[in-house]
Amino acid sequence: MRILHLSDTHLTQASGPNGDGVDTRDSLRRILYDCRELPGLDAVVVTGDIADDGSREAYVAARELVGGFAGERGIPAIFSTGNHDERVAFAGVLGSGHRDAGGQDRPDQQFDGDARAAVTLVDGYRVITLDSLVPGKGFGEISGAQLAWLRNVLVAPAPRGSILAFHHPPVAVPGVTVQDALGLRNAAELAEAIAGSDVRLILCGHFHLQIFGMLAGVPVWVTPGVVTRIDLTATPGAERAVHGASATLVDLGGPHSPVLHTLHARDPQAGRTAYDIDAAELAAVIAKLGKA
Repeated sequence: MRILHLSDTHLTQASGPNGDGVDTRDSLRRILYDCRELPGLDAVVVTGDIADDGSREAYVAARELVGGFAGERGIPAIFSTGNHDERVAFAGVLGSGHRDAGGQDRPDQQFDGDARAAVTLVDGYRVITLDSLVPGKGFGEISGAQLAWLRNVLVAPAPRGSILAFHHPPVAVPGVTVQDALGLRNAAELAEAIAGSDVRLILCGHFHLQIFGMLAGVPVWVTPGVVTRIDLTATPGAERAVHGASATLVDLGGPHSPVLHTLHARDPQAGRTAYDIDAAELAAVIAKLGKA
């Protein structure tokens, strides 16, 4: 099983550079172009913040670009929501988020509610998307109703195991305050829901940098962003983002499974600063988007 894992495309209604000087459509095109010769892909999974502004046009662009890449290879494209996404616009264009090899919205199973959560079986693996979006906030939470649904889904094991995909990571780099404040708030509840199940891997985004950790004995992988990558060499308490789209190649099923490899687009601006905010500015962001 081989997955191209993308996250944080942050597409907008209009094309062209955003406030940080990043052309989000161009960043997505670059990483997809540079991944065009990857052999043996079984699925593309995008873990949230597909849109930056929640616009319908952003989801149409994602469907055309990511869906086009997947369609050329005859593989599904699977999307989940992030904190910048808007559920109604997401659903209006992407449906459940589970697009089959022909580009149709065709999940094997779907959560019965507003949250965008669904299941697709790919090469014997059960890919489960969850919706960690909390409208108006930067942190994430998976609702009790979704967790009950997830437990029910996991009762019967899949042929080769399950993969969870959602936006807000249940792990964080020690000492990075913004990650502690704006990650998944109910990670312990998720850990309880998947303990002893057939979940083999958790895929997330949101933090715009690669992180590996564990939750209830399950590997957790956070892929860097397509729009920008966060550079943790910035002054502690501050945040610096740099240009250069990234993604992850995920291999499952081999003797060393899971194997995860970070990919970087060949961007002439890669590594150049997109934005650099100081500790006071970042604290204001946390105060606004964190939980009171």
